[in-house]
Amino acid sequence: MSERSKNRLMTVAMAFMAALMLFSCFQLWHHLAAEKEAEDNYSSLADLIKMPPALASPMPGKPGEVPSGISDDWTVQDQYGTLFEQNADMVGWISIEGTPLDYPVMQTASEPNYYLQRGFNGEYSDYGVPYAAEACSIDPASDNITIYGHHMKSGKLFGSLDGYTDQEFCREHPIIRFDTYAGFGEYVVLAVFKTTPTEFAYHEFVDAADEAAFDTYVRQCRELSLYDTGAMASYGDKLITLSTCEYSQDDGRLVVVAVRSGQ
Repeated sequence: MSERSKNRLMTVAMAFMAALMLFSCFQLWHHLAAEKEAEDNYSSLADLIKMPPALASPMPGKPGEVPSGISDDWTVQDQYGTLFEQNADMVGWISIEGTPLDYPVMQTASEPNYYLQRGFNGEYSDYGVPYAAEACSIDPASDNITIYGHHMKSGKLFGSLDGYTDQEFCREHPIIRFDTYAGFGEYVVLAVFKTTPTEFAYHEFVDAADEAAFDTYVRQCRELSLYDTGAMASYGDKLITLSTCEYSQDDGRLVVVAVRSGQ
């Protein structure tokens, strides 16, 4: 190969590498910009939540009841009414104190994955909005409500659930708050595990056929759990199951199951 041909190949290779670097930089910029836009939108939604007059932050009490320390006439509509009015697909709000997880929860029975890549306003979003499985009932509550959310390495959305792989994190954050249009709700973490939908079809458990079926689901969750949380659940209790992607295995899922307290 002539020196001239070598120089031409080197020029082409350098141009290709430069284009690849520019593309990678653009992809990174797009990712960061989209994440910031999503977080700004969520922050704007959180600003519309009205805080109870008796507390600086909501502290749910028994299911369907107002948080302790708040007058009996305070309702979820008082707190989240503006958001419910903005989008009828919103069924509740989920949060874990001390983490970035603080988001609306949507549900669209006729289009199950509608909010997988749509924001609260229905427009395209890389990050979507946490949403409840279409088969689950909010009011009256199913035995188990599965809620899906994107896994963000930054810890946003359901990326915060990574913390629950550490037992100490669970000790420090044992409570998941899930308020719905039916009432305030506080849930205690029951089990944390990694699986795949084919290994364990946790997402298919909605309403138990009987006590044995409920006990079987709870037993499977506890057997798979990375550690013993100390929480228990019995037939008649209500559960939520938070599900997000987990990348240590193909089609992996990180799952956090919690039982409603004060029942």
